[in-house]
Amino acid sequence: MKFNHPYHLVSLSPWPLMNSLCLFIFMMGSLKWMHDYSLDLLLLSTLVLLIIVFQWWRDVIREGSFQGVHTLNVMKMLRLGMMLFILSELMFFVSFFWCYFHMSLSPSIEIGSVWPPNKFNIFNPFNIPLLNTIILLSSGVSITLCHHSILNSNYYLSKVSIIITVLLGILFTFFQYMEYMESYFTISDSVYGSIFFVATGFHGIHVIIGTLFILISIKRLLNNHYSMYHHLGFEASSWYWHFVDVVWLFLYIFIYWLSY
Repeated sequence: MKFNHPYHLVSLSPWPLMNSLCLFIFMMGSLKWMHDYSLDLLLLSTLVLLIIVFQWWRDVIREGSFQGVHTLNVMKMLRLGMMLFILSELMFFVSFFWCYFHMSLSPSIEIGSVWPPNKFNIFNPFNIPLLNTIILLSSGVSITLCHHSILNSNYYLSKVSIIITVLLGILFTFFQYMEYMESYFTISDSVYGSIFFVATGFHGIHVIIGTLFILISIKRLLNNHYSMYHHLGFEASSWYWHFVDVVWLFLYIFIYWLSY
């Protein structure tokens, strides 16, 4: 049936419902891991979740790259949806910064009325945190170079620069893991420890998600799915990565540097 409108009415798909159910099981697996130190349900739900996401993205890629249903109006709405999603993620981190500023500007008597709390051996912001800042800002430069290369149909440079971005993202995750392993405090050490590990931990999860997002873009770039006029999938991943960059700058300035 042919419709007289420029919009895409998606066909029936099992993936949204299955994804919701799997996320619920993933949450239960996470709780089981935290309380019983059992990884079986968490690993199983993670595997099923990855399979569902792969199938869902496969359908979206097929619709946009081969079926031609991503018209200009559809891509305009998809860009708007991605912007609103990033805005919701931004407000998610605003809640952490709100908590940080509340406690740092008026520290309670339970932590000695000082910030950070007394006898707290916090991280030197000019060691691993500064290195991670340089790594993440460099990855922002490389993914911007990739974007401009796609716009200029320079696909060799775009492939090289996007691979560099992924490698830098993996390197950032590795150094953050090393930083956590060398920490002198834990998430249960006063409100500073809670804010530090929740804020930087969720940012680390976003880095991992962004790295996977860009890995999908590498696969699509190698399969010649992108052109100078049609590269919305890569554009969304680059926006997400720049969002991760900006959030890290605020984390570095306030939670690492100004707390030192």
